[in-house]
Amino acid sequence: MKIDVFNHLYPRSFFDKYINIPGGPKDIGKRVRAMPTIVDLDARFKVMDEFGEYCQLISLPMPQIEALAGPEKSPELARAANDGMAELVQKYPHRFPSFVASVALNNPEETVKEAIRATTELGACGVQIFSNANGKPLDSPELFPLFEEMHKRDVALLLHPARGADMTDYASEPKSRFEIWWTFGWPYETSAAMARIVFSGVFDKCPGIKIITHHMGAMIPYFEGRVGWGWDALGSRTSDEDYTVIVKGMKPLRPVDYFRKFYADTALFGATAATKCGLDFFGVDNVLFASDVPFEPAPGLYIRETIRCIEALDITPEQKHQIYQGNAERLMGVARAVAK
Repeated sequence: MKIDVFNHLYPRSFFDKYINIPGGPKDIGKRVRAMPTIVDLDARFKVMDEFGEYCQLISLPMPQIEALAGPEKSPELARAANDGMAELVQKYPHRFPSFVASVALNNPEETVKEAIRATTELGACGVQIFSNANGKPLDSPELFPLFEEMHKRDVALLLHPARGADMTDYASEPKSRFEIWWTFGWPYETSAAMARIVFSGVFDKCPGIKIITHHMGAMIPYFEGRVGWGWDALGSRTSDEDYTVIVKGMKPLRPVDYFRKFYADTALFGATAATKCGLDFFGVDNVLFASDVPFEPAPGLYIRETIRCIEALDITPEQKHQIYQGNAERLMGVARAVAK
C-alpha cells in the first residue's frame, strides 16, 4: 500500500462557495480552478486506479483559509472544509482513509478549538498549517497554543508553504515576476518557518512534536553545510542582538540537529537528486511518501515520477515500505483505516 500523505482536494460544496466564484482567489487560486481532479472525483479516481494499492490523506490546497476571510469569518470556512473532508472520507474510505484538517491561523483561539474538533470528532489524522499566518511568523506567541495542544494530543502538523506575487523579489518592484514567488519563494518560506520553529524553542517546549514539512524540507537538506557549520556560528554576523545565547542553550545539540527533528515528504516532482539529498538528511524513519497531486502537468505524472525516484533509491524493500506506508501509519495513525 502507498499512502500519499500530502495531496490536495476540495469538497465540491466548499469549492463552489468559496473558490470557483466571480472575483475568487487570484494567482494560486487561478491555478487550482484549472485543475479538474482537485474537485472532480471520477477523474481523480481514474488517475488513482493506475497505481493499484494507493490511497490519499487529503488536504485543502492553497490559498490558505486565513487568506480567504477575516478572523470573524475564517473559522466558519475551516469548519465547512473539515466537515466536507470528513464526508468524503466516510463515503470513500478505501480512497481517502483520512484527511488533514484545515484551521484559520488568523483566529488563534478558534484554530485550537477547530483542530481539536477535527481530530477528535471528525477523525482527521493531522492538521495543516502554513508557513505564515497572513504574514505573521509561526513563532508568534498567539500561535504557540496550537503547537502545544497538538503535541499533547500526539497529532501531526503538516507544514505547507504560503507566499504570493505580492511579496516582491526586489524592494524596488511592486510584485514578484515570472512566478518566482512560487518556484523559489515557496521553498524559502518553508525553510524560514522551520528556522523560526527551531530558534524559538518549539522542539524544547514540545519534545517529540511531529511536524511534517512539504517538499522534503525545502532548502534545508541542500543547505546542510550552511545550516550546520554556518548556524553553529549564529550571532557572529549580528551586531544588535546576542544570538549566541541561543546556540549555547541548545548544547549538547547543534542547530542542525534540531532541523533533523522535522519530518519530510517526497513531493519533489520527480527530482531524483533532491530525493536522495533529503533522505540522507532526514533519514528513512522521517520521510513519508507524498505526491502533491493534482498540480502535475499531466494526470498521474507526479505520482509516477515520485514512485520512480523512491524505487531508484539504494535502500532495502523494508525501508521503501517505511516511506510508502509504515511511517504514515506510525506518525498519523491511519493503519486501521487503510486496513478496512
